[in-house]
Amino acid sequence: MQSVTLIIDKRLELSTKYKKLLETETNHVIISKDLISAMKIIQDKEPDLIIISDSFDDDLSDFCMQVRALTYNMRPVIVAMSKSADINDRIKVLESGADDFLSEPVNSEEFKVRMTAHLRREFESNLDIKQILPNKNYTLRALKRKLSDETQWAVLYISIENFDSYKLAYTELASDKLLQTYGAIIKSSLDENDYVGEISENVFLVITDITKAEHLAKFLTFAFDTVAAKFYAEHDIERGYMILQGDEYAGRRANFVHSTISVATNEFTAYKTVTQLLNTLIQIHNMADLPNESNYLMERPKLVANDSVLEKEFNNKVLIFETDDALSILLNTILNLQGYETQIVNEYKIPDIEFAPAIIIVDAGDLEKKNGLNLCCVLKQNDKFKNSKVIVTSIIHDKELVLNTGADLYLPKPYEIPNLIKWVNEFIKEFND
Repeated sequence: MQSVTLIIDKRLELSTKYKKLLETETNHVIISKDLISAMKIIQDKEPDLIIISDSFDDDLSDFCMQVRALTYNMRPVIVAMSKSADINDRIKVLESGADDFLSEPVNSEEFKVRMTAHLRREFESNLDIKQILPNKNYTLRALKRKLSDETQWAVLYISIENFDSYKLAYTELASDKLLQTYGAIIKSSLDENDYVGEISENVFLVITDITKAEHLAKFLTFAFDTVAAKFYAEHDIERGYMILQGDEYAGRRANFVHSTISVATNEFTAYKTVTQLLNTLIQIHNMADLPNESNYLMERPKLVANDSVLEKEFNNKVLIFETDDALSILLNTILNLQGYETQIVNEYKIPDIEFAPAIIIVDAGDLEKKNGLNLCCVLKQNDKFKNSKVIVTSIIHDKELVLNTGADLYLPKPYEIPNLIKWVNEFIKEFND
């Protein structure tokens, strides 16, 4: 992705000379001959470097202040060019927001080297040190520039799902290596005309050509699944899931990491803002995300009909299997007070209900009969309940035995009610996301 340099200078000959010196394959140079159009370009393109001359009637220091105020959230490099060599003029302009001051006439080679150094420093200051990739601010800037591009383009929103769980289970060092490996795979699959940057720690964004977007998404999901197994311990691979450790997360079952990719293009929709494009990418991403495997989904033409928009109803239902009458009444009362819709079942038999609950709390029962554990296996094999989050409470202090039934959380008895409520709140949010 090219950097953008804006030259604000009404002198045709000198501004053209400066442009020829700076224009390269990696740097796009725009000339503005008046201050009003310059402000519009700054808002639309968010240039990395702004070169301002004193060829206008406006005071150079006042104009530097205006530009710095307009660009406070993007922070480009501002270089002032002036025929004055007076030290007081230099100080005034630098104090007004300029990063550098050059007196004209300037040596062409020095000018080129100085501006290249400013662009390099601007780019390097926006790199994430772990990935050596442009950070979120720089990526959003690149995306904004692309929206004004008349050519066809595609954007890939690439995430590593269950990344936080992996980090908890395998430490930050291992998670960094996972990120760096996937980042290297993404970079190796792109060419010099493509762009890759970060949106967050585990979310990448790629801007590419529309003709190769789907092939790229297909390759990346395949490549990620191919290498992901190398980042787990053998006992986790044999078990088929991770078990989180630590006081807060102990007993939490976590699925392996996978990659989800959403793709949006300007083929069907003329996006006007970065926010609009990101919202579309996130919506497609949510539809593409599968529980245990990598997947991608592309934006398609929309079919519109009356009453065609369906909103997912928020599910706050909790189904409780508890044979202890006193405890079941306590759980029912407390969860009702928290605003949840509960149903108590005092036997290990699945009730006839129309809608699956977001959360199922199951008492495991005694070690010999294992009624609750058997019920948990049945629930996870039932299509109606397969997406419900299952919390198993148990006097059986065998974490792996409980989680092997498909439970999402093992909560040993006796447990503290606030801890149970915390997990119910977290799982309700996960289920409805």
